Amino acid sequence: MSLCTWLKRAAVGVTVVLATATATTANAAPAPTTEPSAVSASAPIGSPASASAVVTLRYDDSRAGGWEAAIAAGVASWNANVDNVKLVEAAPGTRAEIVIVATTGWPQATLGPVRPGRQVRVELGSQAVSQGYDKTRIAAHELGHSLGLPDTKPGPCSQLMSGSSAGTACVNAIPNATEQARVESAYANGAASRVAADGRTLVDAP
Repeated sequence: MSLCTWLKRAAVGVTVVLATATATTANAAPAPTTEPSAVSASAPIGSPASASAVVTLRYDDSRAGGWEAAIAAGVASWNANVDNVKLVEAAPGTRAEIVIVATTGWPQATLGPVRPGRQVRVELGSQAVSQGYDKTRIAAHELGHSLGLPDTKPGPCSQLMSGSSAGTACVNAIPNATEQARVESAYANGAASRVAADGRTLVDAP
């Protein structure tokens, strides 16, 4: 075998070995991994970042005989339409933030927003009922005062806080989007909010 032929065969052998080694190395390399997504430091693991604390307020209607169904419907309306406040009936013998009583006069209530541990009063007056106003709307309206909403009189039936100015034919007991947003804003910082109840008593006579 001539020297020239031997060198050619040696060169081919080296090329085959290098190609094989390169292919083996490429196959053995681990596949690139995707780094896990960063978890927001402001939100607990497993909780949405936008979740806000829910403030629970207890109400006592033990002295509101004859209004139980209207109060339950008014409470259900608020619970269904605001996200960061929940109204629950107080257990017997426990302190409630919202004390509801039945009276013979015009409906009236302390203007909130009431905070846990504080207290406001709601009076559901039969004088409004005798003049034809809807009991559920009255109850929901007065609870709106407890949550910090003033009257918006005069106003349309679509505004819960327009109260008696909407007329006796109005039976709407659902807060509109603006009213919902105002309550949620008042309780946006949970129980730690520094927004205090106004303390005025608002009488809902025409």
